[in-house]
Amino acid sequence: MFNTKTSDATHHLIDQAAPMFDRAVDQVSALAHQGVNSVREGSQVLRNKAVHASDSTVSYIRQEPVKSMLIAAGTGAALMAVLALLGRSRR
Repeated sequence: MFNTKTSDATHHLIDQAAPMFDRAVDQVSALAHQGVNSVREGSQVLRNKAVHASDSTVSYIRQEPVKSMLIAAGTGAALMAVLALLGRSRR
């Protein structure tokens, strides 16, 4: 079906394309590794911020227990008011 010239040309094109394909695969792999590393670093930063916020909150509660209770009660009351308003608007 194929003549020798067509077959040789096809093999020549494949030989030329193989290194380009290998480079493309390497670049995609490198980008994937960079993405994974970025996600890891970002999640570590978020974890550190969450720990800091938690420590700060505990410290504030220890220093100002009455004020903390009043803030919590006010926040709870405000949340309940919002939920009550949302419940009424659906009826």
